[in-house]
Amino acid sequence: MSDALATSAGAKPASPAYRAYVLVLLTAVYTFNFVDRQIIGILSPAIKEDLGLADWQLGILKGFAFAVLYTTLGIPIARLADRYNRVTIISVALALWSGFTAISGAAANFTQLALARVGVGVGEAGGSPPAHSLISDYFPKEKRAGALSVYAMGIPIGVALAYLGAGWLTETFSWRVAFVVVGLPGVALAVLLKATVREPPRGAQEGAEQADPFKALRVDQPVGFVEKAANAFCRILPQRARSTAFNEMAVVWRAAKHLLSIPTYRSVVFAATAISFLGYASGTWIVAFYDRSHSDFSFLQVVFWLGIISATAYAGGAFLGGYIVDRLAVRDKRMYGFVPAIALVVNVPMFLIVLWHPSPVVSLIFQIPVQLTLGIYLGPSFALAQTLAPVSVRALSTAVFFFILNMIALGFGPTAAGVISSALIGSMGEAIALQISLSIVSLAGLLGAWFYFQAGKRVSADWAKAIGEAKA
Repeated sequence: MSDALATSAGAKPASPAYRAYVLVLLTAVYTFNFVDRQIIGILSPAIKEDLGLADWQLGILKGFAFAVLYTTLGIPIARLADRYNRVTIISVALALWSGFTAISGAAANFTQLALARVGVGVGEAGGSPPAHSLISDYFPKEKRAGALSVYAMGIPIGVALAYLGAGWLTETFSWRVAFVVVGLPGVALAVLLKATVREPPRGAQEGAEQADPFKALRVDQPVGFVEKAANAFCRILPQRARSTAFNEMAVVWRAAKHLLSIPTYRSVVFAATAISFLGYASGTWIVAFYDRSHSDFSFLQVVFWLGIISATAYAGGAFLGGYIVDRLAVRDKRMYGFVPAIALVVNVPMFLIVLWHPSPVVSLIFQIPVQLTLGIYLGPSFALAQTLAPVSVRALSTAVFFFILNMIALGFGPTAAGVISSALIGSMGEAIALQISLSIVSLAGLLGAWFYFQAGKRVSADWAKAIGEAKA
């Protein structure tokens, strides 16, 4: 369905109550996104024992198997979302990834489980880019960090539900039952989303002065090596499809170059990638860490407390990041970068205490500041990715952001931790090997802090240019 009707001049503005409903429902979708993404890390001890997997195989299941198509398909799906009905795309994507999560419970070996995880990744590729674009059309830029922070609370809430629900289901039944029970409700939510959420007019919250060079861009002749290579590839396609396919590839390439030419956008992407490298590695290996280093804590105790901390501290950090930045940035746009930078400087040493303190109680207590500071970057980063992008490529903006972030952070964070741990196990044992591995990847958080500081120094000028307020 085209957006022609959704962008009509007579479209009625959404009421505050309906905007809130849409935001809550999209947050619920993102919650299922992270339940289905996180569950593999929580169930990994049981899966390892049942299927006889090595750490490097678990690392692939947690990272690369999911990320390989999640990252690459995100861009073409986002291109569709920038032109067609975003609600439909999100609904189909949610039903798809939820179905593959349920199917994971039937896997009999590593290959089957890896293929199911690839399927989950295919579905989740259609989640956040169109959702970010929808939220940006329901909320003005001055409130966008706060709205996207609420949406980002789907991450900690999803992680918490995965810990609590998957942990209990595994202990009570099996890891296979956990996959099925966690996956199926997402299908019902997909139906509710499609039935009750309206497609809003694109750019409804922007001023007429905001330039959009990609709104009606048509590329007929290739410029540069990448476009010439894309044009050559399109020659193998049926003749009727060649020009359309080339135009789409060229527009995506030019839009990506434009976005990455913006210093603030580029710095935020690199910053979020660095902290996500740590976040995905630690998030998918933390249950295994407590299982190996603090075995006096039962599995249910560990997942219960990690779930509670995620639902409170991490969710609180995600909310506070947007709330604080929306208010401070009214006077100083630099806070979009400086607030996350400060949070990450605090985060890394706290995480090292989690890993190396001999007391499991103290380790869990320090998870509170770790999770709180880990969530602060989400809303400000998502808001900048939307506000700095032209309206017609906002879903693509998030997809480019996530392509870089997830290919590196999700694709290699958990996998790197697993590979390093496997390499050290022979000489140091399972517990110390994993502690050292997670300590090494934690240093990525400091790199993230530096990039956010760079973003803070540049954001005022880039913001003004994006919304048409820069001086000629």
